[in-house]
Amino acid sequence: MKRSKRHPKPKRRPGPSPSRPLNAVVANAHGEIFDLEGFAAVGADGPQRTPLTTANTIAMPYGSELMFLPDRIPLLLDLASGETRPVPHNPHAPQERIFPVAVFNSPGVVLTHVCAYEECPESRTLPLFAYGAVGWQDGGFRSAAIVVDREPRQDLRRMSRDRIVAGVEQMREQLPDNRLARHLELCALTYGCPAGKNFFLGRYEAPLPTSRACNARCLGCISLQHDPQLISSQNRIAFTPSPEEIAEVALAHIRRVKKAVVSFGQGCEGDPLLAAKVIGPAITRIRAATDAGTINMNTNASLPEVLAPLLDAGLDSIRVSMNAVREACYNAYFRPKGYGFANVLESIDLALAKGRHVAINYLNCPGFTDSPEEAAALAVFLEKHPVRLIQWRNLNFDPRRYLDRMRQAAPMGPPVGVGPLLRMIRKRFPELNFGYFNPPKEHFSARPADI
Repeated sequence: MKRSKRHPKPKRRPGPSPSRPLNAVVANAHGEIFDLEGFAAVGADGPQRTPLTTANTIAMPYGSELMFLPDRIPLLLDLASGETRPVPHNPHAPQERIFPVAVFNSPGVVLTHVCAYEECPESRTLPLFAYGAVGWQDGGFRSAAIVVDREPRQDLRRMSRDRIVAGVEQMREQLPDNRLARHLELCALTYGCPAGKNFFLGRYEAPLPTSRACNARCLGCISLQHDPQLISSQNRIAFTPSPEEIAEVALAHIRRVKKAVVSFGQGCEGDPLLAAKVIGPAITRIRAATDAGTINMNTNASLPEVLAPLLDAGLDSIRVSMNAVREACYNAYFRPKGYGFANVLESIDLALAKGRHVAINYLNCPGFTDSPEEAAALAVFLEKHPVRLIQWRNLNFDPRRYLDRMRQAAPMGPPVGVGPLLRMIRKRFPELNFGYFNPPKEHFSARPADI
């Protein structure tokens, strides 16, 4: 039968949904959060103030938390006048003072805008969180963010406390005298650490906190703070596990988890390179027992001469924390003691030369990370040091005070936007992966996913 030469009429595809402004979200002095009629939400990207819409936001990820910011005044778009202005009191109840509301997003997304506000004279430094811009539309909250990793590794819906407690009891039987396993119980049950929870759930990545010391004084350190206005999120590990204890925990995880990852360098410790005397023998023990599993280290990469033997012992990958790829800005945040930015680059090059997987843990703050100077420096860095993965993480620090520190350290022009920055880097480096979590070695050569 001959085919008709007539072509079927193409079906009309529905056009994109129109972009609509998000309702402004504020809080009263009691912490009660509500949307404010007549005003739209605004996000801050450095000095730029951008109205939030359904087009430049995503549905707030499950597990995210809303926070109201004391001693600050929300910046909102007045829909009647078209003016973005501070709104210190509820226009519908003039005696009621109102405050900005920010979102601390669950893992896997990178902020494009932070909460927009003005500070009062009595404003203190905000606690150690990331303060994303948020609004309300169509019966739900929406975040100014981009999804960079869809893996449900730290999805709270998959972490029931009953199952975690059962895993704790199982490990007490399996590793009754292991101090590191007992420490991870504290992480999982008291601090709510998702990595600790995953160890007891027998899934994904298990933490191996080891180091009591650090050779950096990061502004946003969550385990040891010198700033009297800031409180550490958790206590740093108070002992150094033995190589046997470390290997026992790692092997328990590797033997029961497909594509398992075990990682040194956690929020409850200093830098693992300062505990190399126990980590090296631990890696040797693990690799003598099995070739399975991925041994990873999250580190500031400050000591290349210490890192080299760990790589030779069997360390599969490193993730290097950086807030910036410009030395002055890096130093202003990390405040290194006894090492320099050149040492960090040397470690990265060393791991690459040995064929290891290298990622950077790139701490993003809109207004700085997407400044023209930092964006250009990132492209140069990637040309010279071809890491495999950027883990786009949100900087947990007061955004206004962070931007002030960075301006003091180096020039910072008008931001290009976090979204355009990601697209520029992806276009220029098509083999580079974006993500949030440490991958298993089975995925080291994975093709970059769309964002």
